[in-house]
Amino acid sequence: MESLSEKQKVTIMIALMASMFFAAINQTLVSTAMPRIIAILGGMEYYSWVIMIYMLTSTVATVLVGKLSDIYGRKPFLLFGIVVFMLGSFLTGLSNDIFQMITYRGIQGLGGGVLMSVTTMAVGDLFAPRERAKWTGLMMAIFGFSSVIGPTLGGVIIDYMDWKWLYWMFLPLGFVAMIMIWRMFPKKGNVQNESIDYGGSFFLSLAIVSLLLGFSWAGTKYAWASAEILGLFGAAVVFAVILILIERKVKSPVLPLSLFRNGIVTISNSVGFLMNAGMMGAMVYLPFFVQGVEGLTPTQSGFVNMPMSITMIVLSGLVGRWMSKSGKYKRYAITGILFMIIGMLMMVYMNSIVMAVASMCVFGLGLGLSMPVFTLTVQNAVPMNQLGVATSTATLFRNLGGTIGIAVLGSVMNATLTRNLEKSMAEGAGVDLSQADPQVVERLAPYLNPQILLDQPKLESMQAAMPQEMLTLFNQMISMLRSVLADTLSTVFLYGSGLLVVALLLVFFLKEIPLRSSQKGSSDSDVVQMKGKEIEANS
Repeated sequence: MESLSEKQKVTIMIALMASMFFAAINQTLVSTAMPRIIAILGGMEYYSWVIMIYMLTSTVATVLVGKLSDIYGRKPFLLFGIVVFMLGSFLTGLSNDIFQMITYRGIQGLGGGVLMSVTTMAVGDLFAPRERAKWTGLMMAIFGFSSVIGPTLGGVIIDYMDWKWLYWMFLPLGFVAMIMIWRMFPKKGNVQNESIDYGGSFFLSLAIVSLLLGFSWAGTKYAWASAEILGLFGAAVVFAVILILIERKVKSPVLPLSLFRNGIVTISNSVGFLMNAGMMGAMVYLPFFVQGVEGLTPTQSGFVNMPMSITMIVLSGLVGRWMSKSGKYKRYAITGILFMIIGMLMMVYMNSIVMAVASMCVFGLGLGLSMPVFTLTVQNAVPMNQLGVATSTATLFRNLGGTIGIAVLGSVMNATLTRNLEKSMAEGAGVDLSQADPQVVERLAPYLNPQILLDQPKLESMQAAMPQEMLTLFNQMISMLRSVLADTLSTVFLYGSGLLVVALLLVFFLKEIPLRSSQKGSSDSDVVQMKGKEIEANS
């Protein structure tokens, strides 16, 4: 795309940003509303699956589309992603139970994975790394903007409209994005005459699915040491070994092994994996604190999330410009992850809405500083003919981190919640059962579930209709459930902090090479040699 004029590139970027905003707003819109939707549909024990299935299908789609779009161009896959994402969104709004929602979210994830991944690749096609930093920051800001209005708007919709409109409201924007891509995005000039790595694609998909299913079911559906979980992990290892054997021989591998000999790519992907795993602890489980523990509505929960999004928007745009100007990026990665750790540690000890807002501000500061960095470092360290597959690999590791992080933190959440609830009941924490009528205790037993905290209108209507002889004990139970949920979430946030600490340590081993000012790609070693020649010339 080097032959395009600057005006044409900017026009294409507008189309890409419209596509990204469409996918992002549909995700952030439901973030604060999901606890209420789960309370309506039932199945709190499957809450993490609603998120994980999206990430699983989007992860598989992401890695497969990387090499294919290198061969056939980005445009057909952008259009495919938009259409499938719209279909998944429409069907999700038709869900009558949690299992239908999980199925339709899987379709939505397939389209979302293609759309978000190819959008990032297309930016790499348009601009050299130095200029790309500015546009990457702007794309992160667009995502951040959706994070500002999405949760709040989603809260308003779930409070005053049918929840289905969360998935349907922005479907017209999908048609707009599709038309813009169709008209503005150029077709690939010459399709490369390369064979498709069907075997590698197949076994890579099997390895990913086996790994993610193992982490998703471990500790919830099956015990960690059960035959089912060990079998899934064993299958993932076998499929991975077969994949490596295939990739060593095929002419055009879907996952080039040479990428992992590049230290910058390997460390960047590892950090992206851990960052996303830790980050999901804040993004997924904070609404549980705001709505479940503090009793706020989804609309109010959206306002609590807003400071994080605003700080992320401001910093993403600034960091993109700073990296574009200086060509340096490591300092922003270190500082950003450090702020993320501080923000999540604040979540461990938060006991009020003020503390929640403060922790989200700090966490958003860290996100804004570090998020634009790691895809850029990968793209800067590989040749142009590997741009698509390198970008999809970076996205793969981030998605794997997010999915495995949700699974592990979800397992921690469920196990800790059960343990804390049993402990509180045994100790009679805040609930005086000695003087209570046994029949009253029996009638209230079905409500001894933290899920009841997530539907505030239903909880209030139950309290209003409850006989006086039951109300006092019921309120004691609700208070105990809030305390149990708060203690459980503190443990979840602590685990998330630990993952981010490991990510920070890895960043110190990241080799920094200047962001290229040319679209001509080169390997890690080539860039290092160029840097050495520049130093000699200057001296």
